[in-house]
Amino acid sequence: MPAATRARWYSRALSRTAIVGVLATAGIALVAIPALAHITITPGSAQAGSGAVLTFHVPNEEAKADTVKVDVQIPADHPIAQLLVKPVPGWTISVKTITLAKPLVTDDGSFNQAVSEVIWAGGQIAPGQFQDFSVSADPLPQGIAQMTFKAIQTYSNGDVVRWIDVQQPGQPEPDHPAPVLTLTSGTAAAPAAGTSGSGGSDGTARGIAVVGVVIGLLGLALGVFSWRRGKAAVLPQPPAPALNGDGLAMSSAAKPAPEPRNDTEPRRAGTPPQGASRRKSAGSRTTRR
Repeated sequence: MPAATRARWYSRALSRTAIVGVLATAGIALVAIPALAHITITPGSAQAGSGAVLTFHVPNEEAKADTVKVDVQIPADHPIAQLLVKPVPGWTISVKTITLAKPLVTDDGSFNQAVSEVIWAGGQIAPGQFQDFSVSADPLPQGIAQMTFKAIQTYSNGDVVRWIDVQQPGQPEPDHPAPVLTLTSGTAAAPAAGTSGSGGSDGTARGIAVVGVVIGLLGLALGVFSWRRGKAAVLPQPPAPALNGDGLAMSSAAKPAPEPRNDTEPRRAGTPPQGASRRKSAGSRTTRR
């Protein structure tokens, strides 16, 4: 295979590989990026019966509107006896409570009411930004595996996004999953924030997105390199000289002949001028007459 043809073949192969890599990366990024816009809770898990500070991470997924209201619903079927809300500068806090049919008895006493909803309003989360909203829950319910905190996000343009879908076992993640806190039993330390539950999903999605971006950049660089190599491979090359007899004959024939010398040009000593022998012969014929 000639070198130029082989270079073009390699260039096409590398270009196809780069294109496939970029497309695959784009697919990974499109799958991972939406997960980054979910409302998530940290830590992703906590020990049942203990107290914990729960933080709701709220990003703005709109391009031209601010988030102006966040409504988090506290499960009423397994209420929390004492739920305190951390102030957020620029936001007002509204707390709704319910009366319990059966009082909750804890080490701190008996409670007839529990918080059912917390609303943060009046502030702004601009596009491309996020805000954390925290509550202190004490104690967390026992006898259940997880708690689902449904959330409603309201934007300045009137759009409302309901993060209320519950993940079903064996099914793909819903479009608007609710933040979920996994409850563990025993005295083992709870996993670090973002290692399980919805927080873990968010961390995994971020990792996939970062890997996708890196692979995409590598694919783009490979594509540019392949294109430049292919462009260089198809540049016209000067024809090589012929090595056969015909080529050599044509080369010799193409060599220009030397121009004739005239009498005005200087000549070497002892060399008769052109036409001298011709004049001498003419003189001999005259004498014989």
